[in-house]
Amino acid sequence: MMQPALELVIAELEKIRETSDRAPRVSRNALEQLQYSYSVAASLAEAGVSPTGPRLQQTGSNKAQMLAAVRERVCGCTKCAHLARSRTQTVFGVGNPDAEIMFIGEAPGADEDQQGEPFVGRAGQLLTKIIKAMGFARDDVYIANILKCRPNMPAGSFGNRAPTPAEMQTCRPYLAEQIDIIQPRVLVALGAVAVEGLLGAHGTMRELRGRWHSYNGMPLMITYHPAYLLRNQSPSEKRKVWEDMMQVLERLEKPINEKQRNYFL
Repeated sequence: MMQPALELVIAELEKIRETSDRAPRVSRNALEQLQYSYSVAASLAEAGVSPTGPRLQQTGSNKAQMLAAVRERVCGCTKCAHLARSRTQTVFGVGNPDAEIMFIGEAPGADEDQQGEPFVGRAGQLLTKIIKAMGFARDDVYIANILKCRPNMPAGSFGNRAPTPAEMQTCRPYLAEQIDIIQPRVLVALGAVAVEGLLGAHGTMRELRGRWHSYNGMPLMITYHPAYLLRNQSPSEKRKVWEDMMQVLERLEKPINEKQRNYFL
């Protein structure tokens, strides 16, 4: 249904252009929404799922198939030519397609670029520790990044760089599709860059963390990136992240025992 509808829109725009002195205009946001809707419909079609079917049917294997269809497009993506040239492989996301919690970071680092899985380095090990302390296994949740490619680095340089706003804007529709398919009960944004990529909002973590935000109607908790805790070993900073995670558990109506309430990372 989406392809004929898209063709009708294009035909109408062509008609306006031919019969009017003024060229048709459309906002960048409208174009992004149209492109995103078409991408979701394409993923549904590839997975053999009707886009008009009830969302309740999008569970288990259906979700896995839909995510696989998106992953295939991500693997061949060359929208950011400089990243496509420099990457070892794309880093799509891992976890349970029916996850209640979805953790979102900023971009793959060197370890993730080599292994093809998000959060596998030191920061990833700490995130796994946090997830386990919450009473989940890593396979119970879903983990992804704003960017699916490691940001390229100048020759001879080391470390990782943050993605640019343009790179995040280009890659964001893939993440939007992942979220739309998984439909987690809670989103957790790890760090200010992830917040910017999700919401387009700038702010200090001191201002943003510790309270509920919203992404397309979904509850969003913002907290520090695990890499920050590796740089700052202050118990008070670690405790802040854990307090944020207890708010997530409360939102999910999960029981919190005394050991968890007194826990420090």
